[in-house]
Amino acid sequence: MSPSRREFLTQSIAAGSALAALPAAAAGSALWASRVSPQPLRLRPARALRVLILGGTNFVGPHLVRDLLERGHAISIFTRGRRTAVMYPELFDRVEHLEGDRENDLDSLRGKRWDAVIDNSGQRVEWARASATLLAGSVSLYMYVSSTGVFLPYRTTNIPEDGPIPLADNPPQDPPSYGVMKALSEIEVRKAFPAGAIIIRPTYIVGPGDSTDRFPYWPVRIAQGGEVLVPGRMTDPVQYIDVRDLSAFMVHLLERGTTGTFNVAGPHGRQSMAEFVYGVRAATTAETTWTWIEDYAFLEQQRLRFAIPWLMLTPDYVGSAQISNARAIAAGLRFRALAGTVEDTLAWWYSGAVPAERRASPRFALTAERENEILVAWRAVRG
Repeated sequence: MSPSRREFLTQSIAAGSALAALPAAAAGSALWASRVSPQPLRLRPARALRVLILGGTNFVGPHLVRDLLERGHAISIFTRGRRTAVMYPELFDRVEHLEGDRENDLDSLRGKRWDAVIDNSGQRVEWARASATLLAGSVSLYMYVSSTGVFLPYRTTNIPEDGPIPLADNPPQDPPSYGVMKALSEIEVRKAFPAGAIIIRPTYIVGPGDSTDRFPYWPVRIAQGGEVLVPGRMTDPVQYIDVRDLSAFMVHLLERGTTGTFNVAGPHGRQSMAEFVYGVRAATTAETTWTWIEDYAFLEQQRLRFAIPWLMLTPDYVGSAQISNARAIAAGLRFRALAGTVEDTLAWWYSGAVPAERRASPRFALTAERENEILVAWRAVRG
């Protein structure tokens, strides 16, 4: 019989203290790896692929390494050799390591062949252009990890893959903004791989190994219980994607040789902020009360415009959490339950995979002190 949520969370926190004393490589996945929420089984691939990952040691990369190895594929990763993976570090002994720099040193990629490349570290247009051009004769499929940020400003809803995408900043920026950079990089990949480009546009990526403190705020804060400030309207939409669902979908596309552009946003259907926070609480044992602050003008005064996955629905962000995922779902994207993401995120957060210093001073949307200040100000406004 599986443990209750109370027992699970208690054991997670206690085990986290014990794991903190272990070497990072041993503690990194010892606790929460056993808590991976199930996904529907997929048929075994018809053949093993040789896959190159540009990057591979940060948030998404280790999940890709895990999924690819489990599916029987061979992996090379291209990095600067400066970072050791915290997630699944034991798996990286089974990976070919190629060192270089996307800025000016791609020599270790020359003269080699792969079936597919996953560009997981594209932070400049020039990087995408150089790597795609170099690998055009050595790789059949080029998968570029872009972002739904290409649609900013999000002035429409249910935005499909061919929705409006700015290709220049107004006013101009040098370097370009994140969304414009991703959009221009997509173009470079399609130029180099007219028949073999796969463009992945995730929304906010969440789950174990999160390199930001954006999403973990909600599981950690709600698990603490008490009065919880929730910004925005109860009906405001939210979107996010569990990193493991993203990784599984990417591997699925490579195995099937499916090309094209895909918005990768979850959950399956529309989810409101109220459904989100109640869903998070249902995955904990917390006793909470909610204080909703739906007054956008007050939130603006308090400089509280986002608490990911919530974003204030200003004119430029009306559709930010209303991205169409229909094409990705038709191509095989699947979603685990929010409860699984929350439980696994909490278990990871309190494991030795997260440094104690990070847990002590997280970069959360709100500190306890700031949350209390806003609540006091809100009560004063309400009289």
